[in-house]
Amino acid sequence: MNVQARSAQDPVKVQLPHTPLPAYYADEAEHTRYLRRIFDDTAPDYDRIERVLALGSGPWYRRTALQRAGLAEGAQVLDVGIGTGLVAREALALIGPRGQLVGVDPSPGMMGEVALPGVELVTGRAEALPRPDASADFLSLGYALRHISDVGAAFDEFHRVLRPGARLLILEISKPESAWGTAALKAYMRTVVPVIARVVARRKSTTPELWRFYWDTIEACIAPATVMDALRAAGFVDVRRHVELGVFSEYTATRGH
Repeated sequence: MNVQARSAQDPVKVQLPHTPLPAYYADEAEHTRYLRRIFDDTAPDYDRIERVLALGSGPWYRRTALQRAGLAEGAQVLDVGIGTGLVAREALALIGPRGQLVGVDPSPGMMGEVALPGVELVTGRAEALPRPDASADFLSLGYALRHISDVGAAFDEFHRVLRPGARLLILEISKPESAWGTAALKAYMRTVVPVIARVVARRKSTTPELWRFYWDTIEACIAPATVMDALRAAGFVDVRRHVELGVFSEYTATRGH
């Protein structure tokens, strides 16, 4: 999974965001179907469980991260992997009535939970965004990097749809650097969180499985330095990573002129 810039001579080089996880799917085609099923199924309970796990701090953190990344009033925002709209909701508060937000997601179930007036929702994938060239001032990807199929293709698309000088923010959970930190987070994500999800969920679903899957993708994910190298390979400049509490990564970058 080494980072390599794409070229006409090497158009099909694929960079997975994490090593394959055969406990959940057999190949990439099944991976795509698995993600669609599990997110569609868990969508009605997703926000409720997130609020419990984050102790209500999620909205504050997402808005602060967007501000740190430079999101300003009046911006044209593309929120990739909008899900139920958790990042989009905070972005709307920052861009105000003069701004506009388009959300893209492959899961109809998740987008069906978005209750944000004025937001345009589009079915699509990060690797093939159904948006015009140079059409956005700001692009956000909230905790979905681990669920795309090709990091390089997605970052190329991000670069394509952003205007020169536009900003990008990728929010992600990263494996702690220390062994004890990794062990503690793993125990929490694979044992405590699924129990909480089972209790909080209003209906029987695969929600506990989703949170176990979350940890397994975090543990197997490419290193932060590799993510930053992939952004540079796609043409982004001023690539940086800010870390909160040792696990919450904020990758920011600018589309060069």
